[in-house]
Amino acid sequence: MAVSAYDPQNIFAKILRGEIPCNKVFEDDHVLAFHDIAPQAPTHILVIPKGAYTSYDDFAANASDAEIIAYTRAIGKIAAAAGVVEDGYRLIANTRDHGRQDVPHLHVHIIGGKKLGLMLPKD
Repeated sequence: MAVSAYDPQNIFAKILRGEIPCNKVFEDDHVLAFHDIAPQAPTHILVIPKGAYTSYDDFAANASDAEIIAYTRAIGKIAAAAGVVEDGYRLIANTRDHGRQDVPHLHVHIIGGKKLGLMLPKD
C-alpha cells in the first residue's frame, strides 16, 4: 500500500463512528483501544488515535501535541491495566506494504500474556 490519503471507509474509521462494534478496553478524547478479533496471544489489544492518521510517520508529522501525548500515555495505561507490564509485552505498529499494514489507520498492537517468539527470524 503506497502512501495515500486517509480512507474514511477503513474498518477502524467505521469502529470510531460506531458503525462496527468493538470490545472496548479504553477510550478518552483522543484514543480508542479494543481487543483484536483474531488475537495472536492471550493479550492482544489494538490502540488507535481518533484522528485520521494513516501511519505513525503521518501521526508524528501531523497530530497535535495533545494527541501525541494522549496516545503515548494511553498505550502505557492500557498495558498496565491488561497486566502485561511485569512480565513484558510487545508493541507493534505495521506500516504500509513492506510493514504488512492491513488497515490504513494508525494502530499499535499491545501483545503479551505469554513468552513471545522472536520478532523476526534470524538469517
